[in-house]
Amino acid sequence: MSIRSLFFGRARSLSEENLFHNLSLVALLAWVGLGADGLSSSCYGPEETFKALGANHHLAIFVALASVVTIVAICASYSQTIALFPSGGGGYLVASKLLSPAAGVVSGSALLVDYVLTITISIASGADALFSLPMLAPWLQWKLVIAYAGVIGLTLINLRGVKESVMLWVPVFFLFVLTHAFAIVYALSTHAGGLVTAAHDTVHEVHLVSGEVGVIGLLALILRAYSLGAGTYTGIEAVSNGLPILREPRVHTGRVTMVYMGVSLAVTVAGLLVAYLLFHCEPVAGKTLNAVLFDKMTAGWPHALGSSFVWITLASEAVLLFIAAQAGFVDGPRVLANMALDRWLPTRFANLSDRLVTQNGIVLMGVAAALMMMLTEGSVDALVVLYSINVFLTFSLSQLGMVVHWWQERRRDPTWLRKLAINGFGLVLTTFILISLTVIKFFEGAWITVLVTGALIGLAFLIRRHYRHTTEQLRRLDSIVDAAAVETTSRALAEGAADPKGRTAILLVNGFNGLGLHTALHVPRLFGNTFRNFVFISVGAVDAGNFKGADELESLRTHTLEESARYADWARAHGFGTATFNGIGHDVMGEVMRLAREAKEAFPNSVFFAGQLLFAKETWINRVLHNSTAFTLQRRFFLANLPF
Repeated sequence: MSIRSLFFGRARSLSEENLFHNLSLVALLAWVGLGADGLSSSCYGPEETFKALGANHHLAIFVALASVVTIVAICASYSQTIALFPSGGGGYLVASKLLSPAAGVVSGSALLVDYVLTITISIASGADALFSLPMLAPWLQWKLVIAYAGVIGLTLINLRGVKESVMLWVPVFFLFVLTHAFAIVYALSTHAGGLVTAAHDTVHEVHLVSGEVGVIGLLALILRAYSLGAGTYTGIEAVSNGLPILREPRVHTGRVTMVYMGVSLAVTVAGLLVAYLLFHCEPVAGKTLNAVLFDKMTAGWPHALGSSFVWITLASEAVLLFIAAQAGFVDGPRVLANMALDRWLPTRFANLSDRLVTQNGIVLMGVAAALMMMLTEGSVDALVVLYSINVFLTFSLSQLGMVVHWWQERRRDPTWLRKLAINGFGLVLTTFILISLTVIKFFEGAWITVLVTGALIGLAFLIRRHYRHTTEQLRRLDSIVDAAAVETTSRALAEGAADPKGRTAILLVNGFNGLGLHTALHVPRLFGNTFRNFVFISVGAVDAGNFKGADELESLRTHTLEESARYADWARAHGFGTATFNGIGHDVMGEVMRLAREAKEAFPNSVFFAGQLLFAKETWINRVLHNSTAFTLQRRFFLANLPF
């Protein structure tokens, strides 16, 4: 076994039986892989809310109720998005299709920054939870090192594949669910009498605060705490973005996953806020508020039992927060790929590795998260300020797009009003939180998020303009295609049987287009009647855009065959013998080399030809945005002793 296989696993084959079934996630595993992001936010979202209330802790009851309503509303809204966009895409696709491509790139850029921060804050929070354990407190200076190790480790794990990375975390995920469910039930059952007292104290606190600052001031305090706890809702969109990796039927699986996520998150968030109140928790330096809660909860237990429970619970929190970074590694590269397919970002981000994952996107997300960890020194307080704005920008654009859609469908869908009401309510909530967060946190550091997201949007527009300009230049060559089609139709096609012993030009083509025909036409211009056979090699690239199911792969295979047949018809119309060699694959160059050897064996007296896009001024930007496939193949062909 090679070192690469040891770290990343053996390469997967597109011919593998039940490939998509083996790669997909059932609802329970999707809850682990995608829902962990939402559930893990209960480790820091409620704490931010509770601390924002200051000494007015009893107002947490109102925030808990508002949080539950918000979670239910956002989950219901995204459940409708899942039904409307069963192929996934989340906020980027919804905004692009239902509003405009410009709105889509704003949503997509916000999502990318959000997913980098998801990875960073999840791992930083996990390190905080880990070093809240008494036995690790003396080693606090190593926290940042552990955080970096977490980023690197998760990057490597995700390069092996989504399902493999999710399966690794299943036991810890359910350990978190069980320990926190027990803690909430224990807190409520042992302090059942305290609930009545808490209700009376809450009423008293409402009168006290409203008497000091007025009703408006009271509402402002509650709404500020509610807004600052917005990190609680940040993982809910992950299921909608990650639909392509879910088990068929995807809509059903996605909706069930949303139910799992929504119920677990609502119960955990509300339960923890009430538990903080019942146990009179106060922030302690160097400890998470959950650590304070569990210490108070187990204070009367036997020492061994209490310390073991605290250790296990906090350890499960730490690992769950690391798992939550999984959503950034799953959905971040998917958004990158979708934007790359639409030419907002370099097309190489849509490529798949031999493990059939978007390797370039995963590596980019890992590098960006490590950089963010270094800039913030792993401070959760700093990251929370940066984190939430982009989430709610995407939420708001998605909800607005859905509202526009249901309004346009009002004459065709009899249930449009109910659906519009659900997304409309979600739009009101998410827009309110977005505005509140922007106002409250802007000068605390949130302007950095706005600046970075704005820069990414600007870069996306520049990249799109470059690709559009290149496409316009290539259209000049495409006039050859129309002429070739007319010529092929008007001429009688020869039999076209290629002579295996004859001089043969083997052309590497990618679709029936101007570049391929330009290359083919230059062969007789440069070499006269030297070549009597024209053989075409074509490989359909399997990327994130078409790697969604067996039907999509079959469509790609059919399209590749049809495009090659058009070249063969053109060659026969000009009296050449012809043949085609076709394939599909994620490693285009590897597949080309395989077919080239087959073609060379069938036509030993042959020379290979390929076209390559060149620019008048070659810059590093061109090298990033475009591949140099022909030049790379030239080297491989030379080493394989194939004339090119």
